[in-house]
Amino acid sequence: MFEFFNLLFTDFTIQTITIGTAIIGLTCGILGSFAVLRKQSLLGDAIAHSALPGIAIAFLLTGVKDTLLFIIGASLSGIIGAIWIISITKNTRLKSDSALGIVLSIFFGFGIVLLTIIQRKPNANQAGLERFLFGQAATLVPSDVFIIGIIGLLSLLLVIIFWKEFKILTFDPQYATTLGFNVQLLDLLLTSFIVVAIVLGLQAVGVVLMSALLIAPAAAARQWSNKLSTMIIISAFLGALSGVIGTAISASNLRLSTGPIIVLIAISLVLFSFIFSPTRGLLSRQLRYSKNRKNLRLNKTLIQMLEIVDSHEDYSHPHSIKLLNDLQGFRKKCLKELENLGLINIQTNQWSLTDEGYKKAKSL
Repeated sequence: MFEFFNLLFTDFTIQTITIGTAIIGLTCGILGSFAVLRKQSLLGDAIAHSALPGIAIAFLLTGVKDTLLFIIGASLSGIIGAIWIISITKNTRLKSDSALGIVLSIFFGFGIVLLTIIQRKPNANQAGLERFLFGQAATLVPSDVFIIGIIGLLSLLLVIIFWKEFKILTFDPQYATTLGFNVQLLDLLLTSFIVVAIVLGLQAVGVVLMSALLIAPAAAARQWSNKLSTMIIISAFLGALSGVIGTAISASNLRLSTGPIIVLIAISLVLFSFIFSPTRGLLSRQLRYSKNRKNLRLNKTLIQMLEIVDSHEDYSHPHSIKLLNDLQGFRKKCLKELENLGLINIQTNQWSLTDEGYKKAKSL
């Protein structure tokens, strides 16, 4: 990492790639949050594959490798794929997963056929289009980063402008309809933004892995917050962080592909969030489970003590610990914990309830 930060301030190529991947990760983190919350995670995979024919057709029509033309072609192709998915789900009995599978297969197969045709053409510019399959962040140049930055900024501004509409569409589309919003138009608009985010990352991450970069930061951020605005901020940060760290590892002497490394970093952040999130994490859940079991044992023991002392007029009268040995779930460790809480007194082999312990047992 020290070597990377040194290069970040001295090597123009590393600066360009890092800024580009960070912007891509940030944009995907913002728009991917809506996809995750709307349970449309597989939509990113279908759109990424749907964009491939658009890239190939843009090259066939122009004969030049221009990033802006590729973005336009991939966006149009991705939007057509998204509209097709929505139409199939709406007008047939097929579920969304079936529609996604159909569109993904058709568009990706068509894209591979077009790439094969392009490779057979005697065109000097044809080489390099296959990088959109698996990504090649090293091919990013300043003009690409400039275009990615402008489009990413426009996407962010539009999300801010339509924040209220997107928020209600995400959580309660039926209520949005009753308020007079055009839900279908909003759905298409939000889907179009997601298409743009996916298209921006195709050159760096590729068709095959792009959906992971769209979903992973949002899935990780979901573990840390229940508030949409906070989740989007965290998701954007994690997306940008994945891009920067992935570029750093790729720029090291290991000579690893940048796109797959970025995705692996994003997935690592997801796993970290799943384990260490303070509210939803597996570790905190296990700690809460253990604490609840401990409290249950203490409360059960206290109730059993109350049942014993209720047979006497004086509840503070000492009783032998042996009386508790045959009770279900009793552990001697519980006595020490109850004494530390000030609920019982222990003298040699006898115990007695304190005033606070008696009130606690009665309330239980």
